[in-house]
Amino acid sequence: MHISQVKLIITDMDGTLLNSNHAVSNRFFELYKELQRHNIIFVAASGRPYYSLIEKLAPIKDDIIFIAENGGLAIEKDHILLSTPINAKDLHTLTTLINTLEDTHPVYCSKNKAYVKSKSAALMGLLSEYYKNYVVIADESEIKEDVYKIALYHEENSEQYIYPHVKHLEKKFKVKVSANHWVDISENLANKGHALQLLQEKYGISSAETMAFGDYNNDIEMLEGSYFSYAMGNAHPNVKAIARFETITNDENGVECVLEQLLLAKRALVLKQ
Repeated sequence: MHISQVKLIITDMDGTLLNSNHAVSNRFFELYKELQRHNIIFVAASGRPYYSLIEKLAPIKDDIIFIAENGGLAIEKDHILLSTPINAKDLHTLTTLINTLEDTHPVYCSKNKAYVKSKSAALMGLLSEYYKNYVVIADESEIKEDVYKIALYHEENSEQYIYPHVKHLEKKFKVKVSANHWVDISENLANKGHALQLLQEKYGISSAETMAFGDYNNDIEMLEGSYFSYAMGNAHPNVKAIARFETITNDENGVECVLEQLLLAKRALVLKQ
C-alpha cells in the first residue's frame, strides 16, 4: 500500500481536526482545495450533531460528507445516507438507568436539536460550543423526535465516574468514552466504522485506499476500517494502540501535516504519468 493511492479521507473533529479553541485552521481549507482537485472524498466524522459540523466546515459544507452523532447519521448534500436512531423502547430503558446515576448529566441528541435535563453550570457553559440548538426539559417524555445518541456529561471525569455504571450496556449498545467529560450511548450500529463501511461500499473504495484520523475511543472502529489510520499525538492510549501510524497533536496541525505528505505523493504520481 502506498499513500498516493488514498481516495477517501475521514477525520474526527474535536481533538483531531479542531484545535483546542475548537477551530479549523486556514491551512486545512487551503489543502482541501488541492484534495478536491485530486478527486479525494473528504468525510468529517464526529460525535457532534450535524448542525454543529456544518457550522465548523461552512466553506466546504456542500462538497463533503458528514457523519454526525458518532455514526448515527450520515449526510451528503442534505441527503441522508444513514440513519440509526435509538429504538423508542430502548430509549425508555436507558433513561430509567441514567436517572439513577449520580452527578451524571444527559444530553439527548436528535438531528436538529439537543434536549437537556440538567442545569449544571459546567454543562450549560459547554452547550453553546457542542449543542447550540438545545432545549431544557423537565422530563424525557417531552422528546418527540428520534434520538441518535445520549451524551452523558460528568464535571470531573466520565471514564472514572460514569463508564463503570454503563459498561454492561455494551452487550447491546455502543458505549464510548468520547472525551474526558463524556460517555456516549447509541445503537450498536451507530458508530463511525459502520458509517465508513457504507461509504466505502457506495464509492467502491477499499480500506487500503482510506485514510483516517482520530483521538478518542469513539474513533476506533473508523481507524480499524482504514489502512492509513493515524492517532493524534494527543490521542487516548487505546487509540494509539489501534492506529497504524501516529501524527503530532491537533494543536500542532497533525492532520494538515499528513495531508501535506499525501499531496506531495499525489503530485509525484501525476508527474510519473
